[in-house]
Amino acid sequence: MTNTTTTMRGAAAQLRQLLGDRVIVFVGLMGAGKTAIGRRVSQLAGMPFADSDHEIEQASRMSVADLFEAYGEAEFRALEQRVITRLLQERPGVISTGGGAFMNDDTRAAIAEAGVSVWLKADIDVLMARVMKKQTRPLLKTSDPRAVMESLMEARYPVYARADVTVNTRDDRREVIADEVMAALVAHLSEKNA
Repeated sequence: MTNTTTTMRGAAAQLRQLLGDRVIVFVGLMGAGKTAIGRRVSQLAGMPFADSDHEIEQASRMSVADLFEAYGEAEFRALEQRVITRLLQERPGVISTGGGAFMNDDTRAAIAEAGVSVWLKADIDVLMARVMKKQTRPLLKTSDPRAVMESLMEARYPVYARADVTVNTRDDRREVIADEVMAALVAHLSEKNA
């Protein structure tokens, strides 16, 4: 067993102890890596993982893009809030949320009550490089997706900044970012529990 593996097991055990029955909730814009990093953190911490968009698609038997098209953003956000509220009751665990979820006051309050929020913050170039690989993003189905992303950043970053923990994500291995998230969570929870 390497020193790195031993260190990570110790960090995972410490995180689980500090976390108690709370849920780690990843927030941020599309392309920030919430699902990839969330899944990695859940593996390291030995906790179940859920992706709210995937859960919404399972519950509705429709894709997020189809839900947006058929019912509009307001109805989608209402469904999203119900799904996240349900997922928060399945504790402890790790949840990745859709980019707009944390913008809802009620969802944000539910996350604050049952979990610890982690904002994966990324710059525009990182986000655009990632999201343009997937043409399924309903909000980016426009002639100028970069302008839409910049507008979303302007509107959402001040709200995302209310998250308990912020970790800058970039083009690096998800293992590196996940380790940074674990360390930031341990530091935050240690300070909060002191």
